[in-house]
Amino acid sequence: MYRMFSALALLAALPLAGCGAGKPEEPPLAGARIGGPFALVDQDGKAVRDVDFAGKYRIVYFGYTYCPDVCPTDMAKIGQAMKLLDKQAPRVAEKIVPIFITVDPERDTPAVIKQFVANFHPSIVGLTGSPQAIAAVAKSYAVYFKKQPPGPGGGYMVDHLAVAFLMGPHGEPITSLPIDKDGAAIAEQAKHWVR
Repeated sequence: MYRMFSALALLAALPLAGCGAGKPEEPPLAGARIGGPFALVDQDGKAVRDVDFAGKYRIVYFGYTYCPDVCPTDMAKIGQAMKLLDKQAPRVAEKIVPIFITVDPERDTPAVIKQFVANFHPSIVGLTGSPQAIAAVAKSYAVYFKKQPPGPGGGYMVDHLAVAFLMGPHGEPITSLPIDKDGAAIAEQAKHWVR
């Protein structure tokens, strides 16, 4: 249901690709109010701010480590894309930092996130923080999430928008990546936009 957003964003951008032959292609999310400053904690317990990624393109994905299927699958695709870029376009790969931001800070401690992101690619940075800090960064990225009531065993799920944003070196939104496809499709989009 939430994947529809990324598919619609990409479809809406397609007509722009042919406009203004000879001019640089405008990114699909150019001018969108997505992204902004944040102060969170990484998987090593270190304070991290958005400005720490200045000069780097970022693949930003919101999810949670206890997610039963969507988040691990999407992160595996992002990891696969980075592995492909490492081999096919290392200059592109070195310009990108994939960032996983939890929407479940109560359970996703730095240690839990460290174990989770280590499964996908060594360059992935996992971020957590206080519930207030997570709510603020999710809002700045227009990412919906909502903790569901606990089930019979006490565990709970978190509904959230499943989208991976490609952000530019100044934190500007470029496009949503095709996480509904595979790592190769994500890598192709990265090669297209990362300069």
